[in-house]
Amino acid sequence: MPTGKDLKRLVRARMKKTGESYTAARAQLLRKRSYAAIAGMSDASVKEATGCNWERWVKTLDKAGAAQKPHREIAKLVAFFGTPSWWTQMVTVGYERIRGLREKGQRRDGGYEASKSRTFDVPVGRVFAEFSSERARARWLDKNVTVKSATAPKRMRLAFPDGTSAIVGFVPKGPAKTIVAIQHEKLRDRAAIETMKKAWGDAFERLSDLVTS
Repeated sequence: MPTGKDLKRLVRARMKKTGESYTAARAQLLRKRSYAAIAGMSDASVKEATGCNWERWVKTLDKAGAAQKPHREIAKLVAFFGTPSWWTQMVTVGYERIRGLREKGQRRDGGYEASKSRTFDVPVGRVFAEFSSERARARWLDKNVTVKSATAPKRMRLAFPDGTSAIVGFVPKGPAKTIVAIQHEKLRDRAAIETMKKAWGDAFERLSDLVTS
């Protein structure tokens, strides 16, 4: 399925042919793609963290008129359902991608960001400690990364030497299982998205070896 300018061109062509609105024409063209593929996060991960899959979220937010609202207002609608703070942003961003309000990997202000998540078979406090300790981070991430803010054991913001930053969400799933989700912001361009996702994937592998050994 084409994206970006190609998709917009096909949408406008369908509008001309069928008389549909832009939103309706786009929805029809995207029917063959799963919401998860467009949002950039699997149904399983979203449902495990929030209790709802993408189809349920889209129906709920559409009913509330979210497609016509700014980012902050959509986030408020999502938070109303009691989602963990990081996942409030993840669901909001995913919904905006599905409804064509932003492209995958792009913020609505034009910047770029990458997201990555991983489930660790250890308690949330154990994983949070590996992020919050400078000595611990040096073993699997980067000793030059600094913690800008943290709410234990739920959320953390990290600053990187290259000027980028990352929001980390920690979601306990029982006494010995934790989802860690990253949203890495201020990336310079689209090419940096896949590079950063791979970097976090490698870091998560190192972290997993440490916490489960």
